[in-house]
Amino acid sequence: MAIKYLSKTDPGKLDGRALVRLDFNTEDAWRMDAAVPTLKSILGRARLVLVVSHRGRPKSVKITAGKPSGFDSNLSLKKDALRLQARIGRRVHFLSGFNWRKIKSELDSAPRGSVYLLENIRFLKEESTPEPELARQLSELADYYVNDAFPVDHHEGDSVSTIEKYLPSYAGLQLEREIKNLSGVMSSPRRPLVLIVGGAKTADKLGVIKKIYNKTDSILFGGAAANTILKATGVEVGKSLVDAKADLKYLVKLAKSKKVVLPIDWAKEDDAIYDIGPKTEELFAEKIKSARTIIWSGPMGQIEKNKFALGNLAVARAIAGNRGAFSVTGGGETVSFLKKHKLDKKFSFISTGGGAMLDYLAGKRLPGVEALKKSK
Repeated sequence: MAIKYLSKTDPGKLDGRALVRLDFNTEDAWRMDAAVPTLKSILGRARLVLVVSHRGRPKSVKITAGKPSGFDSNLSLKKDALRLQARIGRRVHFLSGFNWRKIKSELDSAPRGSVYLLENIRFLKEESTPEPELARQLSELADYYVNDAFPVDHHEGDSVSTIEKYLPSYAGLQLEREIKNLSGVMSSPRRPLVLIVGGAKTADKLGVIKKIYNKTDSILFGGAAANTILKATGVEVGKSLVDAKADLKYLVKLAKSKKVVLPIDWAKEDDAIYDIGPKTEELFAEKIKSARTIIWSGPMGQIEKNKFALGNLAVARAIAGNRGAFSVTGGGETVSFLKKHKLDKKFSFISTGGGAMLDYLAGKRLPGVEALKKSK
């Protein structure tokens, strides 16, 4: 079955209570901002909106009579209710617990146009178990479901990939953009295609490299991804961060490819590589300048420290300066970095996903997306 998109749905089908799955799991609110168009679209049609989201990976949360306790206050969504309220221009009522009977009673008596935000859904261990009880309970609070939480669509979860069994379900506006842009860059990228790989989790990125290797013209490595390949090929990297989970045999083979471009100099401190060097910046910029499609995943260095963020900034500026290319990037660190330097608007498409973007580009089936195809 095909995914039902919110943008193409008869408004008459949306005149009910909407349960909307979002992702607020960033230090700033850029993922929340990305979901605002979806919320405003639904608010113009729905009788009521209930938002479900999460922060972090809470552990040892105790639930007594529906009330959570023993959790890190930074993982609560209480402040997110205020942030969301400021963005949609409408009061957002915060539901601090999970007493489903009480919540349903409150929603039943709420005036039309009300907006509610449920406490961190990951406080409930049932969210990550195969039992569908939580999905069933959530479904009793709404008439239909909207998924606009692409960053978690590569995970199984009652509020992500199970609730579709109980409610008519739709892809939100941002999720629709994710699917169309990422599918397009995979199916028919303009050449030359330059893939830029950085960050710490090299193993997670190998799937993408293998999937699109034949379509790429250059693969530029920085960050711990470069360190891992350098070490695998016999280069002394000292105390540099490497990914021990990566397939070293494949990386050694990859390093011999004419497509692969590794750093030729770097910034070091205390016997560890923390950034690419100025010669590598120039080398990468030349490859980026000639590209017509650019996919970037992962920072070039330890960008938390300004002195080791120069390589990342050079790459970002090179991509932003190539107005003839279709450029795609994603991941919390990278997007926050681009926003900090006011470069985010100069990219063709910024994915809200990190791991989800990589899995999608690698051709993997995302549980949250696949569930929408089988919606009630």
